[in-house]
Amino acid sequence: MEKYIGIMSGTSLDGIDAVLVATDGERVTLLARTGSPFEPGLRRRLLALAGGDAVTARQWGELDAELGQAYAAVTLQLLHESGHSAEHIRAIGCHGQTVWHQPAGPLPFSLQLGDGNRLAADTGIIAINDFRRKDMALGGQGAPLVPAFHQRVLGGVDHVRILVNIGGIANITVLAPDQPVLGFDVGPGNMLMDLWARRHLGQPYDNNAAFALQGRVDTALLNRLLAEPWLALPAPKSTGRELFSEAWLNARLPVEIKPADVQATLAEFTATAIANEVDKWPAGELLVCGGGGHNPLLMQRLAALLPNWRVDTSNSAGVDMDAMEAMAFAWLAHQTMHNLPGNLPEVTGARRPAILGAIHLPG
Repeated sequence: MEKYIGIMSGTSLDGIDAVLVATDGERVTLLARTGSPFEPGLRRRLLALAGGDAVTARQWGELDAELGQAYAAVTLQLLHESGHSAEHIRAIGCHGQTVWHQPAGPLPFSLQLGDGNRLAADTGIIAINDFRRKDMALGGQGAPLVPAFHQRVLGGVDHVRILVNIGGIANITVLAPDQPVLGFDVGPGNMLMDLWARRHLGQPYDNNAAFALQGRVDTALLNRLLAEPWLALPAPKSTGRELFSEAWLNARLPVEIKPADVQATLAEFTATAIANEVDKWPAGELLVCGGGGHNPLLMQRLAALLPNWRVDTSNSAGVDMDAMEAMAFAWLAHQTMHNLPGNLPEVTGARRPAILGAIHLPG
């Protein structure tokens, strides 16, 4: 078993998660995890960039370098807390921070910031990043990549098991007996709820759904949100802030509505978009991972909308819901280091399986 570090900072921009795992490619054991919130100024600049604000080449380069330093700092923190040294680690798999994801059009691309050279140099460990663009060069969406990991650690069951990762975006992985793995984005996860919490609470998210629980679902607004044409597109598909932005939400809000009612409706929108896709399958098990698993209202609404399903978090199946994505990128680093493919063409739409990522040596 080799040891790898996985680093994830997602669309929610709430901070950096880092894990240490032992894996032989088939088995993946979580050894340690840590995390760090983004420095407020860095988070603000990243949100502006992901929202479409123009930046200079200098600002772009400085953000890339600053993120590389932040990822290195979390890695060193993880090593210190776990009692490991750089010599114990085969490689780091770092997702990077997505600032633009454009899977459609004549020139599809996906951009993640976070200098892998700096990460390798500052930690003394091989760093692998830029996992998405090889898949896109082969005609794929570049996302989601985590279903391959889901299949490895949670597949092989005799019933339909669907995993839903509720980060900034919500995406599902369908593990059904005797069928190929399916996975795709289904719509916003926490992203719009977090946006509304920042606007009306001055907080990064709605803690324990306290704000949403003060409101009532506005059916007319919910129907306008659910009318978004992207939701009806067939898989493979992926999305991000480029579509489900503040401008997108503002264009659908009525003139008069209570802020708490908007928050309640956004929670219902996320839950409904997920349930609409899950309910296309024979009833089985829905396992939630990511930050949305801590939202009691989301969990309640998923259970209510899917009464024939067992709804729980991935913790119940033995995989930490908060570590899942970072663990996936540690595993993807293993795949890269062993010249093994990391994508699933049936998920992303790529023409073939591919070895993913760019390798940065520490010296």
